[in-house]
Amino acid sequence: MAARIIDGKIIAADLRARVADEVARVKREHGLTPGLAVVLVGHDPASEVYVRTKAKQTEAAGMASFEHKLPAETSLSDLLSVIARLNADPAVHGILVQLPLPKGLDSQKVIDAIDPAKDVDGLNPVNAGRLATGLPALTPCTPLGCIILAKTVHASLEGMNAVIIGRSNLVGRPLVQLLLNENATVTISHSRTRDLPKVCKQADLLLAAVGKPEMVKADWIKPGATVIDVGINRIASTDGKGKLVGDVDYQGALSVAGAITPVPGGVGQMTVACLLVNTLRAACAIKGIAAPGV
Repeated sequence: MAARIIDGKIIAADLRARVADEVARVKREHGLTPGLAVVLVGHDPASEVYVRTKAKQTEAAGMASFEHKLPAETSLSDLLSVIARLNADPAVHGILVQLPLPKGLDSQKVIDAIDPAKDVDGLNPVNAGRLATGLPALTPCTPLGCIILAKTVHASLEGMNAVIIGRSNLVGRPLVQLLLNENATVTISHSRTRDLPKVCKQADLLLAAVGKPEMVKADWIKPGATVIDVGINRIASTDGKGKLVGDVDYQGALSVAGAITPVPGGVGQMTVACLLVNTLRAACAIKGIAAPGV
């Protein structure tokens, strides 16, 4: 029996609609229009497409969208000045600096400069520390999306054996904390893990975020497990255009897994939707009103 396909496109569209409803409510009841500022340095084509998508979906949800496009040769001090202005701007409730930055710019210094209350990427050490200690925090969008997708299959993740492949600050590490908050039993694996296939096969919930195309094979997957594939990798194709694949051998996994996210059309769809959730939550917290119902 083939695995259930977890349709990120439909789930993300539903989440965006719920965010839009809540945005309309806080506007009506509190006169609050959440605002998201995105800072893009340089001309990376993939980043430019991503920023356009964010702006379009921000506006569609009824929020204010502010774009700051800076040349690749922008100095660190000039970039930090832009962030300082956005930190002080009452119309801006969320700040996202599109990564990766051009060579020569220290990403960590930039992340550190963002007001934690407006850090909708959830990467500032204050938010990372709060998440790690179980306190309320703005959470990185992709891991948040992974949890939402998993919970469309399982009403509760409590007691599940969850295995994460990858330990990045953007996905793997925050996923550990989010899964612990759901009372899952969590193993984080990586390039130095011994007998990685055996570790993965113990998972009721397998989350692949390693950035290696189709690394996870069907025989790594426990029959009936839920597989969340975070990877987005472009590989060669017969038409010369290349195709996008995940970190999991999707076709092989279909016959083993109980449920699986496709690539594209899975986790990637959720990232921007969760960015809107974070912006709305940040706006409400900054305004001192009750957390939104999303």
